[in-house]
Amino acid sequence: MTDSAPGPAAAPFSDLGLRPELLQALARLGYEEPTPIQREAIGPLLEGRDVLGQAETGTGKTAAFALPMLQAIGAARPERAPLGLVLVPTRELALQVAEAFERYGTELRARVLAVYGGQPIVPQMKALQRGIDVVVATPGRARDHIARGSLTLGGLQVVVLDEADEMLDMGFAEDIEDILGHTPAGRQTVLFSATMPGRINHMARRHLTDHVLIRPEREATPAGEAPRVRQVAYIVARHHRAVALSRVLGMEDPAAAIVFCRTRAEVDEITERLAERGHRAEALHGGLSQEQRSRVIERMRAGSVTLLVATDVAARGLDIEHLTHVINLDVPASPEVYVHRTGRIGRAGREGVAITLAHPREQRMIGSIERLMGRKIPVAPVPSTADLRARRAERLAQRLTEAIEAGGHARMRALAERLSADLDPLDLAAAALALAQASTWPRAADDEVEIPAVPEPRHRDPRPRGPRPNERRSGPHAERPRRSPSGPTERVFIGAGRAAGVRPQDLVGAITGESSLSGREIGAIQIHDRFALVEVPAPAVNEVVRALRGTTIKGRKASVRAEDASTRRA
Repeated sequence: MTDSAPGPAAAPFSDLGLRPELLQALARLGYEEPTPIQREAIGPLLEGRDVLGQAETGTGKTAAFALPMLQAIGAARPERAPLGLVLVPTRELALQVAEAFERYGTELRARVLAVYGGQPIVPQMKALQRGIDVVVATPGRARDHIARGSLTLGGLQVVVLDEADEMLDMGFAEDIEDILGHTPAGRQTVLFSATMPGRINHMARRHLTDHVLIRPEREATPAGEAPRVRQVAYIVARHHRAVALSRVLGMEDPAAAIVFCRTRAEVDEITERLAERGHRAEALHGGLSQEQRSRVIERMRAGSVTLLVATDVAARGLDIEHLTHVINLDVPASPEVYVHRTGRIGRAGREGVAITLAHPREQRMIGSIERLMGRKIPVAPVPSTADLRARRAERLAQRLTEAIEAGGHARMRALAERLSADLDPLDLAAAALALAQASTWPRAADDEVEIPAVPEPRHRDPRPRGPRPNERRSGPHAERPRRSPSGPTERVFIGAGRAAGVRPQDLVGAITGESSLSGREIGAIQIHDRFALVEVPAPAVNEVVRALRGTTIKGRKASVRAEDASTRRA
């Protein structure tokens, strides 16, 4: 393995050794000079070297592997079997990569096919039988075609694993191994990943030979200039999250944004809450059919929807050109996920904003993201009601100024003159502004709710603690002694217990993580072999039941209900 040296900062595409047909296509598309990943990758790939490249979405990596692959088309063009195979994690990315190959390979009349699940397989089989130069496929569908004999890889010269870390996260490791097992030993292998966890390096050692490692340095922000992607975090308690999200959206006014949630239930809840506040929001998650997901994405691309509320699974590989904001409703489970999400904005030199609504307990996770990215994420106070009112007034004033400059108000002058004869002009203007504001931003019931500031986290006592006095660790009715909540309480029945490995901290974490309760409000916890009982304030029992039904405990769904006579113990 060797590290590549950075190329010249302003080298044109013509210096990279590309064929005239490819240079013509790039000129037609308006590409003037290569990005860092293209400068460093194209040369070694044209030489036939294996490459391991670290590149985030939006850095130009598709052209970095597509141009060298297209270069080989023509001289030794196969009749039917593909010359190149690109494996990608999602249907959306397969379509995008195939479209890019077609644009770059127009002059070469390149035959490109995207194959993915959720589409009839017979038309794909017929297209493969007619002959294809480059196949862009999701691993599952590629494996289906190999099993049916419609995709033969004996003549393959190049295989690319694009967004390899995403494919491993989605459980495609076995599929990838099987597909690579059907490719010739002498093939050229290219692996691109936004992050470099150990499993990516392990895959590189297994399948790449004397490869070139390419990790272009992030472009430094010149002194005095703002970074291309502005990042900010707001620390907010979970029960204030929906209000905080609406307020942040009101301050930012994004042209197009994706709001990432952890679960389908959260997606549906947040979409409904945003729609109530007048936002054009739609849900995108695995519970929708492929046809429904495609319609939602097309509406987003057409601009009829400005907010997409989605799970990671549904939004993987999604590329929306005019996307300006990515909003995390929680701190992502791993720093790598944050990098992937943030990579959707700030593309091709455009500006973007990455916003994270972090629960107080998630502040340590922000530090892990900062270490991976090598930059700080500022923590800001949640905008107040006064901030939101001032921002709306500012935008309204801007729109009025633009309308006056455009001259579109002339037809209303006669009415204005008639009304001003009987009314004070300032009162008239103020009333008109109030009506305009009310029609533009419908008033929500919690518009005036002030979100309290969250105190800085206290350092934990580093000294080890033994069991609490009288705390029982075993036995059929193991109970964690806790201070009982003030006021009336009820118990929640949870259909998972000691046999499933459930511990008191698992139940406390699930309840505080998914409901508005804090740990201090949870009372006695009893864990039996097959079920558990948790004491909570009576007014919150329905909220806790709903919250726990929408999450997992120890990786599994459990039945949850308010305790009844059949489960009550004297």
